[in-house]
Amino acid sequence: MTDTAAQPLLSRLSLNQETIRQWSLPELADGCARAGLRGVGLWRAPVRAYGVTAAARLVRDAGLTVTSLCRGGFFTAADPTERRAALADNRAAVEEAAALGTGTLVLVSGGLPPGSRDLAGARERVADALAELAPYAAERGVRLALEPLHPMYAADRCVVSTLAQALDLAERFPADQVGVVVDTYHLWWDDTVGTQLARAGGADGTTDADGTTGAENAPSRIAAFQLADWITPLPEGVLLGRGQLGDGSVDLRWFRERVDAAGYRGPIEVEIFNPSLWSRNGTEVLTEVVTRFLSHVT
Repeated sequence: MTDTAAQPLLSRLSLNQETIRQWSLPELADGCARAGLRGVGLWRAPVRAYGVTAAARLVRDAGLTVTSLCRGGFFTAADPTERRAALADNRAAVEEAAALGTGTLVLVSGGLPPGSRDLAGARERVADALAELAPYAAERGVRLALEPLHPMYAADRCVVSTLAQALDLAERFPADQVGVVVDTYHLWWDDTVGTQLARAGGADGTTDADGTTGAENAPSRIAAFQLADWITPLPEGVLLGRGQLGDGSVDLRWFRERVDAAGYRGPIEVEIFNPSLWSRNGTEVLTEVVTRFLSHVT
């Protein structure tokens, strides 16, 4: 791809805050603005520590938009008191997202309750929570974005493991209220993901001779698109084992092309949890992210 052709895609590049965790929020805003990025993905804990209103002003003054807020969710507790607490926390997350000016709240469903083996029951509790929260979020201009995580997280973190499972839940609700997150790190291994991406875009899973799915003009369920690579051996276990773009096994350009074909035209967030990146100079890491994005995604 020529440099000219790459520019529209580069304008969609967003840096998730966790990729350069060593930066404070002011450093993040300044660094991204200096690099010419237009968006950042934020996490609730550092935003709360800085102050939600102050964070919103900081990002806005830097000329940036908040492309997503991570995270809400953890809906699977069976205990009524725990469920009420989870719903209250998610309402707070919705309000924080609205205050930051982002329409996307990323949700991680939660794992199995202690001692439980009932995956189906846990997923139904996720659906129950979405039914209660989706109208509340929609009133505040926030879309819930359900993220499927790699199956190795199913027991303790996320009972939604595939894009198909995420879509099965999301499709119970209006598309403008509940969507899904496509994260290459979590989904690269699934041989049905191409069909499910077309489904997310409203197509039937077939591909035309020109490589499109026919979903370009259909409402897309894809609420967020995140990039990280899968490297082996995993350096810090699954949670902190995400690789820099181009260092691993994921065909990142293939994902980007299929997500585009599914009608998604929003930000493309780079979200990498990796201590080796956190130990480096943040500006150097961001420069590398942009270079790798151009080489492996555009």
